[in-house]
Amino acid sequence: MFGRKKKKEAAAGKADAPKKQSQLAVVKDAYRLVKKDSPLAILWCVIIFVLVLTFGVIIGNNLGRPIYTGFLTLPLAFLAAFFLFTRYANSAAFASIEGQVGAGASVLMSIRRGFLTTPAVNVNRDQDMVHRVSAKAGIILVGEGGYGVKSLMQDERRKMERFLSGVPITEVVVGDGQGQVSIRKLQKHLKKLPKKLSTVQLREMRARLKSVGGLNLPMPKGPIPTNLKMPRR
Repeated sequence: MFGRKKKKEAAAGKADAPKKQSQLAVVKDAYRLVKKDSPLAILWCVIIFVLVLTFGVIIGNNLGRPIYTGFLTLPLAFLAAFFLFTRYANSAAFASIEGQVGAGASVLMSIRRGFLTTPAVNVNRDQDMVHRVSAKAGIILVGEGGYGVKSLMQDERRKMERFLSGVPITEVVVGDGQGQVSIRKLQKHLKKLPKKLSTVQLREMRARLKSVGGLNLPMPKGPIPTNLKMPRR
């Protein structure tokens, strides 16, 4: 009886779980974003493909084997066009969320390993907000918004210093001003921070942070910039 109940609960859990987006759907979404943000992007990808392939055929013609080298160059031409397309797709994905409330949290939450983000742990009426990230670098407070971010960051820093005494705290402000980090470089900036905690210390810190929690605010929807999945060759 209990076994059947567990099976039913497991089946219900699987049914309620969100369906994983297929590779084809991801490519379609990326294509729509790229076409909207850079209408000539696909044309440039085709040009790169043709140029690389033509270059390979020319070399093969000089060697007396144009068809053979053409087949060898085909994957390289595809990779070159593919690389250019992913660059356009990443740029378009950033542009689609840039300027939206919570865009920084959307980028932070796309970091898969080593970083755990709690969005909007401190917010004011002007929609300035602070996100809390726990990693081996310690506690990283990421603020986005206007002038009110500084006071929010100070409040959250004092809170963390009382709650997690001795844990290193780093402050990052998202923006294009002096001393700020642009949303496009946010992930790279966090990943370059020096690691100061061990795995055990990180686990203990996150266990204590569970009791602190955060606010539940809606984040911008749409493709995550650096987590864009492309089809495998």
